[in-house]
Amino acid sequence: MVHSLIEAYGLLEHMSVVKPRVATIEEMAKFHTDSYLEHLHKISQDGDNDDPQSVDYGLGYDCPVVEGIFDYAAAVGGATLTAAQCLLDHKCGVAINWAGGWHHAKKDEASGFCYVNDAVLGILRLREKYERVLYVDVDLHHGDGVEDAFSFTSKVMTVSLHKFSPGFFPGTGDLSDTGLGKGRWYAVNVPLEDGIKDDRYYQVFTSVMQEVRAQFNPEAVVMQLGADTMAGDPMCSFNMTPVGVGKCLQHVLQWQLPTLLLGGGGYNLANTARCWTYLTAAVLGKTLSSEIPDHEFFTEYGPDYSLEISPSCRPDRNDTKHLDQVVSTIKGNLKNVV
Repeated sequence: MVHSLIEAYGLLEHMSVVKPRVATIEEMAKFHTDSYLEHLHKISQDGDNDDPQSVDYGLGYDCPVVEGIFDYAAAVGGATLTAAQCLLDHKCGVAINWAGGWHHAKKDEASGFCYVNDAVLGILRLREKYERVLYVDVDLHHGDGVEDAFSFTSKVMTVSLHKFSPGFFPGTGDLSDTGLGKGRWYAVNVPLEDGIKDDRYYQVFTSVMQEVRAQFNPEAVVMQLGADTMAGDPMCSFNMTPVGVGKCLQHVLQWQLPTLLLGGGGYNLANTARCWTYLTAAVLGKTLSSEIPDHEFFTEYGPDYSLEISPSCRPDRNDTKHLDQVVSTIKGNLKNVV
């Protein structure tokens, strides 16, 4: 649906579409363990859900074993690596893989619908050239897998704005989580409550990111843009629209650094397509008609057939004074970055 809507708006004519390659086991093993990849490959061949070892690798429940899942995961990882390589080769300033953003996967464990962590693989590829890479995550859920991967290094800073509430997956990403060892202060977490809207989110985002850029001085950026923050998403949490997320994206793009954009969550499929199509247009500097063009999935956008997403009447549970304190604490922490 995402690609079809982007195509229907004629946006493909204004960008280079690159055929992605499939990641090799060796490439995925830059982060994931051999034993995990071998097990995922083995059970993927027949969709075996009964292998007792699968539980140890996080397979089952929210990461079900289905036939061909290894090939799919390798394709997603390969697409992000292809996009990262385009940046390294100076073929573009912004590269996009909306199928990526699998930010929950761990070194030896699938988690939260994520079987490989393509974001980590992309960052590692960019690190072959760029000394300091910034990871920015605006998905509804904490980017725990990426933060964990780089928690001990000062070469990658991770910034995640997410819902933080008792019992809400993955249960990590508190304000006090700032990294470990040499990586202390290089993990930035912005915990938020339900109902936050565009203006307040953007205010928090820019306040944090201005300080992040000033203190960390990144050479490249990877940004995960999960669409489960949208109003109307089944997660029923944040109250955002593509316009608000687009403003956050533009704030990062104005730095004019090599930037890799990834997808992520998004469980209202039509709204996810709306969001990522709007963001694609924002990257290209294009303004889109509010009327959804006629195409294969046109009927999925009823009953209004509009590109816009309207915020709901959900109350904003975020206290202004508390948010100010969160931002102030983060700015204080960032003063320790050297």
